[in-house]
Amino acid sequence: MLQPEGYIRAVFERNLPPLSQEQVERQVCARLERQDLLAIRPNTAFSFIIEQGILERRVGGSTIVREVIDHLLHVGQRHNIEIQVMPLRQEDHCGVEGQMYLAETPSHQWIGYTEGQRSSNLITAPNDLSVLLQRYGTLRSQALDCRATASLLKRMRGAL
Repeated sequence: MLQPEGYIRAVFERNLPPLSQEQVERQVCARLERQDLLAIRPNTAFSFIIEQGILERRVGGSTIVREVIDHLLHVGQRHNIEIQVMPLRQEDHCGVEGQMYLAETPSHQWIGYTEGQRSSNLITAPNDLSVLLQRYGTLRSQALDCRATASLLKRMRGAL
């Protein structure tokens, strides 16, 4: 949801086994299309926690990382979007089991989604969703707040 086109392209161009150019284009278009939700849903709250290590890895090189940081700083200025960075050194990090996504439906039902290597899981069982919601709440308290995140991003951009 927060990846600019250059980063999306860099990720898919490094896929193993390699994707065809047509597959890369489809994936890029699909991710960019999903991002439209951020603009067309200004009354929906979006909250993201990003690992600092993802930015430090510099996928695609310094130019792409600069584009990512600029994009995060720009998108993070919207009143309905909160972006937090999980610092590299965080002993109490409760998200070490991998990526997770949470969404609330218009009828106030929660849905979870987790990703791993070549697998993903849609989670709808109340007990499992409760665990993810608890983890996300804890992750938000462990990550940098929005102001500290913006400050870190600006310092990282300046160091590129």
